[in-house]
Amino acid sequence: MKAVWNNVTIAESNNTVEVEGNHYFPLSAIKPAFFSDSAHTTTCGWKGLANYFNIEVDGKTNPNAAWIYKTPSDAASQIKNHVAFWKGVVVSQ
Repeated sequence: MKAVWNNVTIAESNNTVEVEGNHYFPLSAIKPAFFSDSAHTTTCGWKGLANYFNIEVDGKTNPNAAWIYKTPSDAASQIKNHVAFWKGVVVSQ
């Protein structure tokens, strides 16, 4: 699977985990140069606290376009330290 934003591959992995239609990429599969921490968080009733990243490619920023569960609930343990995308990031094979 690949995650592409602004015509640049920002993550790539053969070992994503699909949950609720989102492919979660291992943290090691993202290209860190394109990511910066965001202060934004959300809470999912069954997964727990999500922290967000801003994505920056070629001078353009996509705020809060990626998220990670650093310490998910036991029910979502398979996505611990995995990153998922939205807001125009295209995930495909």
